[in-house]
Amino acid sequence: MKLPSSLLATAVGIALTLPQLATADTSGMSIALSNNYAGNSWRQAMLEVWETNAKEAVDSGVVKAADTFTTSENQATEQAAQIQNLILQGYDAIVVNAASPTAINGAVKEACDAGIKVISFDGIVTEPCAWRIAVDFKKMGSDQVKYLTERYPDGGNLLEIRGLAGVFVDDEIHAGIEEEIKNTNLTIVGSVHGDWAQDVAQKAVAGILPSMPEIIGVVTQGGDGYGAAQAIAASDRSMPTIIMGNRQDELQWWSEQKADNGYETYSASIAPGVSALAFWVAQQILDGQEVPKDLVVPIHTVVADTLAESLAGTPKGSVANVSYTLDDAKQTISDAKGS
Repeated sequence: MKLPSSLLATAVGIALTLPQLATADTSGMSIALSNNYAGNSWRQAMLEVWETNAKEAVDSGVVKAADTFTTSENQATEQAAQIQNLILQGYDAIVVNAASPTAINGAVKEACDAGIKVISFDGIVTEPCAWRIAVDFKKMGSDQVKYLTERYPDGGNLLEIRGLAGVFVDDEIHAGIEEEIKNTNLTIVGSVHGDWAQDVAQKAVAGILPSMPEIIGVVTQGGDGYGAAQAIAASDRSMPTIIMGNRQDELQWWSEQKADNGYETYSASIAPGVSALAFWVAQQILDGQEVPKDLVVPIHTVVADTLAESLAGTPKGSVANVSYTLDDAKQTISDAKGS
């Protein structure tokens, strides 16, 4: 079964590389990362990418500092207070992975009013003064339904595993699934929150399975596919088609199932390397470059033909990745400007 053509365009990226050096004079400026959550493999990989790029940029004199701050809880009030503290510390730019698209807008506006550039990514904010870098998360949701519609044209029941409640990414992927499924013979018969974490997803799926009818597929958000597979394998059910989210454990399980019984699925997520893109976009903004407020990065997709290569390049416990450099940031900016 072929994937929808829209899923085949994304190239495989599998390793971190050091960024190319900037030539601009931002050497006296400081950038902070405000991150709302670090409790899964994607967030850990995202932070590793940031720290790798930040250290190289600081060591090379591109910026004075590029510090990381993560809240202890995924609470918008805590992140807003964190941003207010970063304002007082005098950072020139704050890069934000937000707990909410709206709840920290007040703190973001305070930063902008203080002359600080705010760049949100992954979990973006809606405050107009900030920049936004994201994939089309609705498309991530709708593509899963399109794929399962092609696999199962007669329809069937699905389980939906959602992410962190109240977070922009979760809401958008869910909205894409809801919109697309209206035009199909597929039905969502159960929904749980997996919090983008394997252990949480496994427990949640195990809890709902006894009350569910037969399912032919599981739509997911990333970090939850392997947990779902473990829960279903422990039951007396046949294994449905589970959409994966580029985590190493998911790709490893898929590879083993593919070799054993020809298991078919695909895997998709925003690459954790987007934090490096956000860093370089922030650096370009500080350099005075004209940057559109909304920038788009492609969904990073792994298909059967690229599974082996992606798995080989993904460290245990990590996520299949794409490297973003200064040149990539410049190209993303240029694409957004239509030039």
